[in-house]
Amino acid sequence: QVQLVESGGGLVQPGGSLRLSCAASGFRGVYYAIGWFRQAPGKEREGVSLISSSDGSTYYADSVKGRFTISRDNAKNTVYLQMNNLKPEDTGVYYCATDIGGGPPGTSWYLFKPRPNEYDYWGQGTQVTVSS
Repeated sequence: QVQLVESGGGLVQPGGSLRLSCAASGFRGVYYAIGWFRQAPGKEREGVSLISSSDGSTYYADSVKGRFTISRDNAKNTVYLQMNNLKPEDTGVYYCATDIGGGPPGTSWYLFKPRPNEYDYWGQGTQVTVSS
């Protein structure tokens, strides 16, 4: 059974930084896409940044390109999201999620907006609030 445990949310002023962590367990010999979605009050859940376990290819939403960086530590089975120059519109609950079989090698999966209903497992979510 795949389990995802997030940490690292909090309150930060505009222009500040946070790093989210997602500790993953339970994968068995498959490749997958893993990363972060977020949901603001009254809005739909949207993909923020994802990474493929097979080749490290990455997806970023246009709104976070140049500010957020996703990375992974395979030894620790942990994925990180470094968020810099945070803006009030980044506020929301951030969820770690994984799509088993997603992010296949040699494809351009990262060119397409991720759909939450294609993701199989979800963490409990962590609140990020950007406010002065």
